Amino acid sequence: MTSNCPTLFVIDDDDVDFKLLKHEFTKRKVTNEIIRAKDGVDALEKLALGVVQKPFVILLDLNMPRMGGMEFLSELRKHEEYEDAVVFILSTSSDINDIQASYEKHVAGYFLKDDAEKGIERVVDVLGGYFQIVMLPD
Repeated sequence: MTSNCPTLFVIDDDDVDFKLLKHEFTKRKVTNEIIRAKDGVDALEKLALGVVQKPFVILLDLNMPRMGGMEFLSELRKHEEYEDAVVFILSTSSDINDIQASYEKHVAGYFLKDDAEKGIERVVDVLGGYFQIVMLPD
């Protein structure tokens, strides 16, 4: 069974970025449910507890306390149930090593938080369009 209304699972410790993201989703009338975790540990707990149900798309920050994005991605890909999860990176890092390592872990895209507000607007444009056309398995 497939669904065209995946949940957006945001894993980011930055409150300002998260508020901007939610505001842009509302402003653009993108109605997908948004669930947030503040770091990789919190995200893995939410997945294990079933707080985030399939289908979902992950928007992942790299630099977070306790467990950063790369470590989370490594853990996520170890779980057969989530090894094919759709993950987009949203990071301040333009380091080619971070970008390369992300794609080696099969991310769908890498967005830069260059100018917070403009960057978030572009991310919401891409995700809003993605949600309208993609079909994900439950």
